[in-house]
Amino acid sequence: MPVCEIDLKVGGKYRYVWRNEDGREMGMGGTYREIVRPAKLVHTELFDEARYAGESLNTWTLTEKNGTVLSVTTRYEIRETRDEVLKSGMETGVAASYDRLDEILASARSAKR
Repeated sequence: MPVCEIDLKVGGKYRYVWRNEDGREMGMGGTYREIVRPAKLVHTELFDEARYAGESLNTWTLTEKNGTVLSVTTRYEIRETRDEVLKSGMETGVAASYDRLDEILASARSAKR
């Protein structure tokens, strides 16, 4: 991840750029709308080369249920955009990212013991 810029405050902006093995990059960013530490984060999201109209509004919530549970809700401005994103196969990459996060957190818990 060659770019990871975060101004974590309401109205603050963030920007991420990922680079894959063959050098192609994918960038995105947005603005933080609501921050309730440590339980909730609401932000906009727009990819540099979005193949759909408008930006999304993402709400992340953390709750305790036999450990910490992350719930993510993504809302799109247009129903057709939501449908297009769901058909894109993006859940494969998202699932891989969350699986990797689980591994990192498990490793950190093991290291503390």
